[in-house]
Amino acid sequence: MTDGQYVARIVDVPGSGLRLEPAEGSARPEQPTEVNLLGMAVALALGAAGYQHHPETRDPELQTIDALLAGEAVMPWHHPERQSDAMVVCEPGPAGFRCRVEPAGGSDD
Repeated sequence: MTDGQYVARIVDVPGSGLRLEPAEGSARPEQPTEVNLLGMAVALALGAAGYQHHPETRDPELQTIDALLAGEAVMPWHHPERQSDAMVVCEPGPAGFRCRVEPAGGSDD
């Protein structure tokens, strides 16, 4: 993952939501704008994969985008038909980040 790719396992935290567990060597941007773009791309990928906001409200002082991407915060998202062992995979590009959710074993593409 030396190409700037961000990869994280999606960990279900019962009753609270989910936490991202970044893979070893996973790259996180340092610039605030890029951090926000990656956070939005992750959220869009989760939504496209059927994840929804958990009824628990977010604590904006503890649950920041930086903390989410670092795997330090639980965010209020869940999947109504929980898919185990899913990963979010994000690749940088000229227009930001492109993310997808796939099984932990990798995509079948």
